[in-house]
Amino acid sequence: MLFSSISFLYYFLPCMLAVYFAAPQRLKNAALLLGSIVFYAWGEPKYVLLMGACVLLGYGFGLLIERYRDKALGNICLAASVTVSLSFLLYFKYWGFFLENFSAATGIAVPALQIALPIGISFYTFQLISYAADVYRGERAQKHLISFGVYIVMFPQLIAGPIVRYSPIAKQLNVRNHSLDQTAEGIRRFVIGLAKKVLLSNQLAELCSTFQNSKETSVLFCWLYGVAFAQHIYFDFSGYSDMAIGLGKIFGFQFPENFDYPYASSSITEFWRRWHISLGSWFRDYVYIPLGGNRKGRLRQLIHIFIVWGLTGFWHGASWNFIFWGLYFALLLTIEKLWLLKRLDKSRLLSHVYTLLLVMISFIIFNETDMRRAFSVIGGLFGAGGIPLVSQEALYCLKSFGTVLLAGGIGAVPGVKCFAGWLRHKPVGRKLLAAGEPALLLALLLAVTAYLVDGSFNPFLYFRF
Repeated sequence: MLFSSISFLYYFLPCMLAVYFAAPQRLKNAALLLGSIVFYAWGEPKYVLLMGACVLLGYGFGLLIERYRDKALGNICLAASVTVSLSFLLYFKYWGFFLENFSAATGIAVPALQIALPIGISFYTFQLISYAADVYRGERAQKHLISFGVYIVMFPQLIAGPIVRYSPIAKQLNVRNHSLDQTAEGIRRFVIGLAKKVLLSNQLAELCSTFQNSKETSVLFCWLYGVAFAQHIYFDFSGYSDMAIGLGKIFGFQFPENFDYPYASSSITEFWRRWHISLGSWFRDYVYIPLGGNRKGRLRQLIHIFIVWGLTGFWHGASWNFIFWGLYFALLLTIEKLWLLKRLDKSRLLSHVYTLLLVMISFIIFNETDMRRAFSVIGGLFGAGGIPLVSQEALYCLKSFGTVLLAGGIGAVPGVKCFAGWLRHKPVGRKLLAAGEPALLLALLLAVTAYLVDGSFNPFLYFRF
């Protein structure tokens, strides 16, 4: 089930809220767990048992890790928990990739496996691993199975994050507050995320699809595609994160922020402090630092960076373009760390252009599974291959999607947020916001509903990860 669907907005969510708030305090977690199972089973009923098995194993391992934390058996239990969690992910997401490349390398024909990827497995696997590690490091294990199940499979962040670490919300699983102000903030955040997804991301996806299906190309068309996909993936994923965080607030949870206007960055280093924050911090705390981080000399630090970013790319998908994408960022981050970062501080404008260009190129690699095609499009940005500067189809797309691209450019930077913050410090501004914000949110919800009823293009990009 998609957040951006009529069935979720007008059937599932109202029923879920009614059941949850009608339930007594001691049954709220049970209501949320049941609703989350229904939400997941709506689209993937056959994988509910897999998810349930992961929850039971994670719960049991957590108790064992806590019990034997200071003994050798505790290390064994932690290793077993991580191994079991990763084994499910490796089988369903990567086994076919391994077999395919084994066949290509050895010439031995191996039958291809047709394994469907369980939605959200990358996210809840990482939550299981972080839970086991946090308990091993001293966090108290969750004794209530239902509360633990809510942590792993809570529907707001089950499908595409953000990756919620156990330590920050451990207390919220047992006791949490609900208030009108927090609920109102949750609704506002959800509607804004929904509008990002439907009114911007979906429209930009149509431009990207037009480019990929076109038989003609031009420099202008390549730039339109590069800019459109960079905006599309941002509004798609940050929109989902906004919706997840907003729903979390309604149910009394404080989920971590996942995006902080990454396209306002002036370096690749800064970009990755602002983009998919929960994933970056997860790899930092559970891979980079345990490897040794920057404590073992410069050479080892650079090796650790390449390991982390190779794994980051591979986490996104079982394809070489994702691995290349991760290593591309490892190289850029290494160059900045060794030489470039101090020089970027000399010109905010040039550093911003540099960052946007390299990020846009990265997302072309990210979206093209055929690397030859990716390099062809990147070359097309600079006129390689003798392609014309403009084409009729590119001009048509510019005319058709120009307004959406402009709106996306404005929405991807913090100007509107800063203006709203400025208004809140003015008496007249506070009155305007108090009167205008509910009307604006209602208008956005009506516009989204109209698009959804019309049957507009509506997949979530990050569902495949």
